[in-house]
Amino acid sequence: MRPVTWVVLGGALLGLILTYASVYTLSETEQAILVEFGRPVGGVIKEPGLKLKVPFTQVVYRFDKRWLEFDGDTNEIPTKDKKYIWVDTYARWRIADPLRFYQAVRDEMGAQSRLDDIVDGETRNAVASFDLIEIVRSTNRKFEITGELEGIGSAEAAAVISAGRQKIEQLILEKASQITPEFGIELVDVRFKRINYVETVQQKVFERMISERKRIAERSRSEGQGRAAEIRGQKERDMLAAASLGYKTAQELKGAADAKATSIYAKAYGRDPELYQFVKAMETLESSLDVQTTLVMTTDSDLLRFLKGPGRP
Repeated sequence: MRPVTWVVLGGALLGLILTYASVYTLSETEQAILVEFGRPVGGVIKEPGLKLKVPFTQVVYRFDKRWLEFDGDTNEIPTKDKKYIWVDTYARWRIADPLRFYQAVRDEMGAQSRLDDIVDGETRNAVASFDLIEIVRSTNRKFEITGELEGIGSAEAAAVISAGRQKIEQLILEKASQITPEFGIELVDVRFKRINYVETVQQKVFERMISERKRIAERSRSEGQGRAAEIRGQKERDMLAAASLGYKTAQELKGAADAKATSIYAKAYGRDPELYQFVKAMETLESSLDVQTTLVMTTDSDLLRFLKGPGRP
């Protein structure tokens, strides 16, 4: 190849390199700044599309426009009423001023570290300023079930709260959001992700909860046994009343039958007294004598008269 050809190819290659180094693209979710020799130039670039820059000397730093997540570490914090708890927080933030953000924290990792200090610090201050019940509850809604509420006594649980969980979260957000703008960060939300007792207290809390549940179960069991005894007692009374009424009715019927039988016997025996005496004598002999009995009677005995036969003296 001739030297001219090499020159043309070299020029074309150099042009491609310069073109590639002079342009960049910005997506809808990004914003950027140009840094030249370590110093930002040209302000913040927020419009998406194809952009130009000075090749080799200017570097593009891209930052996310979207809301980002902050998930803090779980920290042990004492409340105002000296109860140690684990508090886990999370927040939502975004890069509001990329230029200041770059100058203050450089990148998202640095921002997360800074947010960890800010949010955790304000969380500690807020939690230490309120009793545990204020952090747990958001309203003064009446409890449907009394007793132990996860380690909180019934009297404490019934206490009227003045702030509540949501207002404490809002207080943390207000305090922290006053600090974050100096780092180019806008903080929009801070929440308690989880609140729990420290391990040294958890076991005692669980024991109290178990004891309370056993007490409630025993009370329910006792009430059930009392109700069962009441039902059994009522059943026995009903059975006795029914038996008494049946016995009374049976005796009345028996008495009426006996009276009617006696009346019939009296009418029958009244027609022939001699026959009545004979029948009664025979019944007496039948019930009182057997083959081994020796009977001694006087000569004027009615039984002897009946045994001799009719007409004999």
